[in-house]
Amino acid sequence: MISQRPDVTDEDLGMRTFHLRKAKAVERAMERLRHGLKDEWPQLSNSDIEELEWILGELWAYIARAQWDDLRFGHLAMHDLRRILLFGRELRRHSRNAVDVLNDVAQVVVDKA
Repeated sequence: MISQRPDVTDEDLGMRTFHLRKAKAVERAMERLRHGLKDEWPQLSNSDIEELEWILGELWAYIARAQWDDLRFGHLAMHDLRRILLFGRELRRHSRNAVDVLNDVAQVVVDKA
């Protein structure tokens, strides 16, 4: 017998699924970045890493899944990550249109494919 939990809505389940999928996608992207950068990875501070995770999560939420699956994070160099971090700061400050910033982030990754 299936019991309904009145305190958990379909919307709650959908949001939780969304967040889990986003976290898993970002974790895989970060693993690819770490692997691709090898010895350069330790140059990033903990706050840089947290910021990268945030901006990649925003990118994942914005772009189509098929486009995300085609991104090659392991091909990025340290200067690419620095550019992405700058875009992340723009996004947090709302200094430019969010769509433009996220398109710029995606373009940095696409250019390395």
